[in-house]
Amino acid sequence: MNLIAILIALGLEQWRAFRWRGGVQQLFGRYARFLERRFNAGTEQQGALTALLAVGPPAAIAAAAYWALDALHPVLGLAWSVAILYLLVGFRHFSHAFTAIGEALRAGDAITAHKRLVAWRGADASAATAEQIPKLAIEQGLEDSYRHVFGTLFWFLVLPGPGGAVLYRLTVLLAGQWQGVAVTPIGHQLATFGRPVQRLLYWLDWIPVRLTALTFAVVGDFEDAVYCWRVQAKQWPSIHDGILLASGAGALGIQIGGVMTGATGEPEFRPELGMGEPADTDVLPSATGLVWRALLVWLALLLLLTVAYWAP
Repeated sequence: MNLIAILIALGLEQWRAFRWRGGVQQLFGRYARFLERRFNAGTEQQGALTALLAVGPPAAIAAAAYWALDALHPVLGLAWSVAILYLLVGFRHFSHAFTAIGEALRAGDAITAHKRLVAWRGADASAATAEQIPKLAIEQGLEDSYRHVFGTLFWFLVLPGPGGAVLYRLTVLLAGQWQGVAVTPIGHQLATFGRPVQRLLYWLDWIPVRLTALTFAVVGDFEDAVYCWRVQAKQWPSIHDGILLASGAGALGIQIGGVMTGATGEPEFRPELGMGEPADTDVLPSATGLVWRALLVWLALLLLLTVAYWAP
């Protein structure tokens, strides 16, 4: 049933994205801010309790509803899983933004490509040059494909019912909400408060990040992907982002990272990841193909496991 639910949800999402997904995320963001204002006194214990209050009830409700509906009839449980995945899985979120940027660059319209990149990635790309746009798009695309697809599907499969998918996606949103990187008393207070959810996300990512990176290597240049993963990943500020980006760039045979123009116009020096020539417009379709092939490998493996489970 899990494979059927995933295939239906992916098909629905490619046909028409869930248009209220952004509104649901904003609603959860307001809920997270309310809890943070109510319980944040700058301690990790309060952060852990508040994180449990934020992600625990929605994940428990999703799992309990699945068990209740599945007990009534398996088709009802399947429909509930499809609905949750349709809300959470966002392959279109990655692929359509990626395609739009590539089309604008190939048409020579760097201004439109830049606007789409900023709308997708945020203010940190506001000063990016035309040569930097493909690099930043590939970096964002690899990270988004993991967060919105591979990481979510992994926890959907590991934990019973769709509760795992809800737990993972809400933890991602909450970790971003409570990151608190500002060097101010409030920023430090938020960083301490948000440390437990950051640790939870780290451990939730530990296995699926490595499985995703391994899949990138299998469907791309295996030797270069594994080499870049082993040698370069630890240089990136986030080890898990470093594993994804280094393996993805190595699998594609390109370089990403490096110097980027910051929002203030000053250069920001970042580690270089990957091997070969710097990423350019022509590589964007290959990056999309890499993610699609990786997804097909996951679905094929899931099909084999399903057949083996049901075989007499």
